[in-house]
Parts: sequence; structure tokens; C-alpha cells
Amino acid sequence: MQTSDSKDVEREIVVPGDLLDSSGLTPGPGTFNEGKNIYAAQLGIKSVRQNVVGVVPLSGQYVPDRGDMVVGKIVDVSSSNWLVDINSPYPAPLHVNEVPWRVEFGETKRFMTVGDVVLLKVINVDETRKIHISMKEDGLRKLTGGMILDISPSKVPRVIGKSGSMIQMLKNSTGCRIYVGQNGRIWIDGDLDNIVRAIKAVKLIEEEAHSVGLTEKVKKLLGDTVQETESETDGRNTYTQ
Repeated sequence: MQTSDSKDVEREIVVPGDLLDSSGLTPGPGTFNEGKNIYAAQLGIKSVRQNVVGVVPLSGQYVPDRGDMVVGKIVDVSSSNWLVDINSPYPAPLHVNEVPWRVEFGETKRFMTVGDVVLLKVINVDETRKIHISMKEDGLRKLTGGMILDISPSKVPRVIGKSGSMIQMLKNSTGCRIYVGQNGRIWIDGDLDNIVRAIKAVKLIEEEAHSVGLTEKVKKLLGDTVQETESETDGRNTYTQ
């Protein structure tokens, strides 16, 4: 499996007003342009991908966008919808018409209740910041068991990695099922020891998302933890499918 960090150059931290490009790249998120010049509009890390230059923020709250996959928590239930916390400053009601079950009026609690964790998709955000979410597409569902970890939404791309390389490495190394929401909320399920390993790795990625050679650091952490776990369990494999 290929990873991106082996070819990393030093990541450039930029501040608002820094010149990012004047050679004809397309301005991306976190930028503004004046003529042919593209400037940083926020503090973050300069990113150039497929002729688009942007700024990945070092921190910030999740701002929903159409098409985002998110991990949400049910925080309230009414007769015809569920109110879902998606780690956003704006409320996200899930209507009974947007779930894969036939739900009669007043029977919402039979299907999901306060505290349930769900994998959702943001299908629209209008000009008033009203959020429309859905569970009707393939793979979207209620998530049972497991643990929830919250990270800065701006660090999600580093947890996923280039072409999914980082998250695939975490899954392969720990044997855990992992869903990473664009809202910075991550659901991890598996053997308890392996969940702990995955959480430690994700925390490392979040703390050092801006650093060079991150993939190797994560590999080392997982490798060291594997040896410690095997020693503590007399070499037995404690993971079960």
C-alpha cells in the first residue's frame, strides 16, 4: 500500500494575506484572489492538489456541506423526526421520510432514541443554514456498540490519508471497523485492546497532522503497541471478528 508521507516536503503554514500562487492555479477553500494572485484567507497549511490551491485550517468548527458523510448522535425525538447532533452549530433534524424504514406517526422511538449513533449524509444546506440529512442511501445506518472519538474536523483529511491510505492502515493494523465522519466524529468498533490502539493512533494523527513523516510515526506507534499487547497477553491474538 502506498502512502503519501514518504514523499512529503515540509508543509507550509500560512497566515491570512500570504501569497499562495500567481501561476494560474485554481483558488480553493480558505483562499481569496486578486487578479492572478491567490492569497490565504485563514491560518492553516497550504495545500495543492489537482491544480487547486487551498488552505487546510489548523482548527475550526464543522461547517456542513452537501455530500458530507457524518456520524451523528440522536439528542431529541418527536412524532415525525429525530434531532441529530452532527457536531455543528446548526440543528440537523432527520425526518421519517429520510430513513430506510416505514415509520408511522408517533412511532419514532421504536426505531431510534436519544443516545443512538447514526451514520448519515448531508443532502442539502440552504441559504439559512437549514440542514437536510438522510439515512436512505446504501451503507447509511444506525451504529451499534463501538466507541465514539471526536477530533477537529480540519484534521479529518489526515486521518483518511491520500486515497484512503491512512485509514486503511489503521483498519488493517487494528482489525477494527472505523467510520470517519467529515464532522470530526469517528466511530470505532472491535476488540477493546484494538479500539484503544486505534484511538491512540488517531490522537497522534490529530496532534501531529501538520508534521512531516506522519505515516511512519503512526506505523511505529502501532508496531510498538502490538508488541506490548502481545507481551501482556502471552502472545495470544485477542481480536475476534
